[in-house]
Amino acid sequence: MIEDNGKGITSEELENIFIPFYTTKSDGSGIGLSLTRQIMYLHKGNISVTSVPNESTVFTLSF
Repeated sequence: MIEDNGKGITSEELENIFIPFYTTKSDGSGIGLSLTRQIMYLHKGNISVTSVPNESTVFTLSF
C-alpha cells in the first residue's frame, strides 16, 4: 500500500486514471499507471486506488 496526503484525485479522474495516454499533466505521457496495471495483471496481481480530494490517495498493489 502506498499512501500520500496530497491534493487527492477527483472522482472523474479516478474513472480514467488507468486508461492509456490519459493525463492531467501538461507534460505527461499518460502511460505510467496503465503500464503498471498491465504488469500487475501479467503477474496475476492487481492495482487499485482510492482517493479523498484534499485529503489522501491510496494505491494498493496485491500480488
